[in-house]
Amino acid sequence: MMKWLSLSLFVFLIAGCASMGSGTKAQKQQKILSMRQEVLKEVSIKNPEARDVINASKGYGVFSNANINIIFLAGGTGFGVVRDNRSGKDTFMNMAEAGLGLGLGAKDYRLVLVFHTDKALDQFLQYGWNIAGNADVAAKASDKGGSLQAEMYGGGVSVYTLTESGLAAQATIKGTKFWADSHLN
Repeated sequence: MMKWLSLSLFVFLIAGCASMGSGTKAQKQQKILSMRQEVLKEVSIKNPEARDVINASKGYGVFSNANINIIFLAGGTGFGVVRDNRSGKDTFMNMAEAGLGLGLGAKDYRLVLVFHTDKALDQFLQYGWNIAGNADVAAKASDKGGSLQAEMYGGGVSVYTLTESGLAAQATIKGTKFWADSHLN
């Protein structure tokens, strides 16, 4: 019983971490598109080659995520948008992740996924699953502090990760599910 109560509390905590809040469909879409522009600008400043890599890609996704790691369990939720550079179409998406590993902490971070092949982009938009290894240390609030992340993705996908805030140390194997937001598309 205690195990299920702990798991339920964990799921409840992560469910509210990366919420868009209230607003109309258009307001939520605009909030996500604004977040995308801010993140792409920051990625380009921190990684000058990123702009060319993203522009030359088949498409890219930008996500706002919140992650919690409590001893052996990790989880997170988020939202974002995938841009198909081939057609110019945006697909608004949600995400949820769960993992096992060792760690403790919470962080708010941004994720940029760059799809280098048609197959990688098409499979992501259709299935949205990802299994990844993740190791990071983060201690950041506003402009103070820093973070170090390493994520491993396969199949023609590059990843840029920017920590907004948080205090966390974790090494996990996680699965992430991305899916189209039926209310925003």
